[in-house]
Amino acid sequence: MEDRDLKLKQRRAKRRRNELIMKCVIALLVLIIVFLAVVLVKDAVIPGLKQKKTEKRQSSLIEENVLQNETGIGDSAAKPSGTEADLIAQADHMAAQYNYEGAIAFLQSSSLYTGSQAMQDAAAGYEAVRASCQAYPLDQITHVFFHTMIKDTSKAFDGDSKEAGYNQVMTTMSEFSAIMQSMYEKGYVMVSLHDMCTVNEDDTVSRGEILLPPGRTPFVLSQDDVSYYHYMDGDGFAQKLILDENGDVKTTYVEDDGSISVGDYDMVPWIDTFVDEHPDFSYHGHKGILALTGYEGVLGYRTDEVYRTREASRVTQYQQKFFDEHPDFDEAAWQNEVDQAKAVAEAMRADGWEFASHTWGHISPLAKGLDGTKQDTQRWLDNVETVVGDTDVIIFAFGADIGDWQPYTQENEYFRYLKEKGFNIFCNVDSSKNWVQFGDTFMRQGRRNLDGYRMYYNPELLSDLFDVGDVWDSSRPTPVPEM
Repeated sequence: MEDRDLKLKQRRAKRRRNELIMKCVIALLVLIIVFLAVVLVKDAVIPGLKQKKTEKRQSSLIEENVLQNETGIGDSAAKPSGTEADLIAQADHMAAQYNYEGAIAFLQSSSLYTGSQAMQDAAAGYEAVRASCQAYPLDQITHVFFHTMIKDTSKAFDGDSKEAGYNQVMTTMSEFSAIMQSMYEKGYVMVSLHDMCTVNEDDTVSRGEILLPPGRTPFVLSQDDVSYYHYMDGDGFAQKLILDENGDVKTTYVEDDGSISVGDYDMVPWIDTFVDEHPDFSYHGHKGILALTGYEGVLGYRTDEVYRTREASRVTQYQQKFFDEHPDFDEAAWQNEVDQAKAVAEAMRADGWEFASHTWGHISPLAKGLDGTKQDTQRWLDNVETVVGDTDVIIFAFGADIGDWQPYTQENEYFRYLKEKGFNIFCNVDSSKNWVQFGDTFMRQGRRNLDGYRMYYNPELLSDLFDVGDVWDSSRPTPVPEM
């Protein structure tokens, strides 16, 4: 009996030892697997993430090729590749952005289409939705605009001499995100000014066509002065637009300790992130338009020629302070700023953004005079268009214009000059819900300022877009100073 008990204890002890050994072996295998996974993530996944924007741009190029050919991609062009599920997912994204014809043509151009019932069913679904779309009245399209967003209200609204201006014409990130969310929920969809009109080969301008399903309302979005001027340093605004390690456009922000944070601290990266999550907020992938001056560079980069030449008669006090703080800023540093700005602008264009002239020196043409306007325009073309690319849009500074509400004519020497320089679309500021004017050789549109002044004094004028009480940032000082 005792021998039996002893043997039983021995067998149990052996079994426990074997179990312990097995657990150790499993734990070791787990550690090896984890180590290999980390290596794979580093060597494969992270580079894949960095290619995300590149792949997205390649997809956009495919969509563009499809649109250029009514029957899809021709035999001489590369056909879309991927699994049936991959191709349907790409087409779904196009259809989510109301590009139903493009989605159908994209699927039909695949060699898998004739043998895929799922792809044919998807195309039939897109066609059914497309058939329900209606052309939206172009003269009823609203255009809203902002200035650079306030990230840190405690710095912008700190009681100094600049607070009044910030309070009047700026919007906080909290307000902006709430406004966009409200407009999205109401069915608003971002469209391009170039969706509204077509510039023909003979330089005439004709009406475009925007087809949307019932319940969707197109609007144009723009932002002025995206230069991150020197005077804004330390006042709670982003520093510049950059490309992060994934190829995404983000903003940098200088923290109190001097460290640099990267995130969605202004309109462009916030909209990019929002559209990634809500593709139906964008019509055919189009986003907003940035109206740029040039005298202190663009997008946060010091690209104007004065930073290279340091021409004494043109250097402002803010620029002199910059030079004092950066004594080593030479021509090579200037060229690096230009190169970085070009890279950001190129990425933005590929992702649905557009650019416009806001005049080089933030001028009112009529106040500056024709000769002054010509000089200013040439500076913009030389210093800004060379960085961000061609545009035919001018968004006047100060909400000014080159004429009254009547259509431009060839007798208007300002219009004649700007038209000769390639501008076809002209925007001013108008508090009304919409103001659109078509001429034989131009389109004009009024814009609505969604800032502290308008929200405080005329909230009723914004009720079609959002309820001011729902978006108002309680950190904004009141009353908002009058203009």
